[in-house]
Amino acid sequence: MADTRERVAGVRGKYEELSLLFEISQLLDQSLDLNQVIQPVLRTTAERLDYARVAITLLNRNTGEIFIEAAHGLSRSQQQRGRYRLGEGVTGRVVQTGTPQIIPLVSEDPSFLNRTGARDRKGSRQLSFICVPIKLGNETIGALAIDRPVADSDELEEDVRFLSILASLVAQAVKIRQKVMEEKRALLEENSRLQEELKERFRPSNIIGSSRAMQDVFDMIAQVSRSDATVLVRGESGTGKELVAHAIHYNSGRAERPFVKVNCAALPETVIESELFGHEKGAFTGAVSTRKGRFEIANGGSIFLDEIGDLSPTTQIKLLRVLQEREFERVGGNETIRVNVRIITATNRNLEELIVEGRFREDLYYRLNVFPVHIPPLRDRKSDILLLADHFIEKYASENHVAVRRISTPAIDLLMSYHWPGNVRELENCVERAVLLSVDEVIHSHHLPPSLQSAESTNTEFHGTLDESIDNLERELILDSLKSTRGNMAKAARLLGVSERVMGLRVKKHDIDPRQLRTHR
Repeated sequence: MADTRERVAGVRGKYEELSLLFEISQLLDQSLDLNQVIQPVLRTTAERLDYARVAITLLNRNTGEIFIEAAHGLSRSQQQRGRYRLGEGVTGRVVQTGTPQIIPLVSEDPSFLNRTGARDRKGSRQLSFICVPIKLGNETIGALAIDRPVADSDELEEDVRFLSILASLVAQAVKIRQKVMEEKRALLEENSRLQEELKERFRPSNIIGSSRAMQDVFDMIAQVSRSDATVLVRGESGTGKELVAHAIHYNSGRAERPFVKVNCAALPETVIESELFGHEKGAFTGAVSTRKGRFEIANGGSIFLDEIGDLSPTTQIKLLRVLQEREFERVGGNETIRVNVRIITATNRNLEELIVEGRFREDLYYRLNVFPVHIPPLRDRKSDILLLADHFIEKYASENHVAVRRISTPAIDLLMSYHWPGNVRELENCVERAVLLSVDEVIHSHHLPPSLQSAESTNTEFHGTLDESIDNLERELILDSLKSTRGNMAKAARLLGVSERVMGLRVKKHDIDPRQLRTHR
C-alpha cells in the first residue's frame, strides 16, 4: 500500500512538473523581448516550487564578468552586488566548468560567497543552494540559481534535473531572440547604409552636369527642397526625372522618412486606386486581407507619382482630394485616413494639350503645378555629354572588371553630333555596350551602335571613294595608337603590328605630328 502511495505521488509530481514546464514555455513564447517574459518565468517557478529566490546570471564575454540579469526574491541593490569573475564562488565555478553545483547547507559551506548579502538575516542561511549552467551548444553563457528550504540529497538531485530542463528552455529562448535581434540589427544597419548611399547618390551635386541648363535645375532643387511644396518634374523620357525627385526628397527635412515611388503608367486602371489608397478585406475578389496603400506607407515622407499624365479620370478626382484635404478612404472602407505626405510628380506628356482634349483635369493640373521643374533634353546640354560618358565608362568598366582609358576622337565626334532622342538613358546604354566591346582599353567609333553612325543621325555622310575611306580609317588607327603611347612611334608601331619604318611613312603620309601627342592622356 505504501509503494502504491509513493507511485501515485510520483505520478502527481511528474504531472505538476510537466504542467509547470508547459506554463513556462507559454510565458517564453509571449514576446521576443526576453526582458518582458523572464521575470514572470522566475516568479512562477519560485511560487510553484516554493523557492526563496531564483536568479539568472549571464557572462559578459568582453569583460569576463558574471552579473545577475534577472531575479525573483532579490532587491535591485542586491542584484547589483551579485557580480563574480570566472571561477569565483559557486556561480563562477558553474559558468567556468559548465557543470551543476549543489550546496546542501549554505551556512556550512565556505565556498558560498553570499555576494548579494541576501542571506545575512537570521535563519536565512539555513537554505540549500543549487546552480546549473545555461548553455548554447557547448558554450556556457550564464547560470540559473535557486535558494530553497533544506532538503535531502534525492530531492536536491530532482531539483537539479528540473532546473537543467528550465535552463535549456531559457537558453533556447535566448538563442531565438539573439538570432532575431541580430537579424533586426543587420536590417537596421543595411537600411542606414542604403539611406546614406541614396543620399550620396541622389544629391544634386551627384547628378552629372555642368551646363548652364543643368545649373538652373540644381538651383531649383535647392530652393524647393527646403519646403513641402508639391513639385511637378517635366522632361522627355530618359532625362532623369526620377533622379531629381530623389534629390528633392533626400535634401529635404523628410529625408529620414519613407520615399515611395509609383509608376502610374505601369499599373492597370483596375488596381491603381487600390495601390495608391489601399483596400479593406473583402472589398473585391482577391482582397483576402486589409492592405495599406502607397499614400499610407509614405506617411511623413514623400510619394513620387511618375507618368502622372496617364492617370484615369476617376483616380484624378481622388488624387485631387488628397492634394486638397490630405485625406482619403481605402477601397471598400468608410474610415477617413489622414496623411502627411509631400507629393512629387513627373510626366513626359504635354498636360496642357491633355486638358484641351478633356483627358486631364484642369483643377488637378494647377494643384500639381505649384513648383514646376523642367529637365532639359540631352541635345540641349551638349557640354554634358562627355561628362556623362566618362561617368558611365567608369561605372560599367568597374562593374565588368575591364579597363577603358579613353574615347577615340572619331567616337567623340559621333557622340557630340548625335541628337539623342532617348536622352541620358540612351547614352548610358550606348556606353555600356561600347565598354563591353572594347578590347584595347579604348572606345572606338565602331563600338557605338549603328544608329549613331548613320548619315541621318550624324549628318556626316561621306561621299569619298573606297581608297579615301580606307585612308581615313588608317589615319584614325594611327592617331589612336599614338595617343595611347603619348606620341611614342616605336610603341605605336608595335601596337599596330607594323615596322617603325612603315609607321614613319604612314605618319608622314597623313601629316601627323607625334610631338603634339606626347602629353595627350
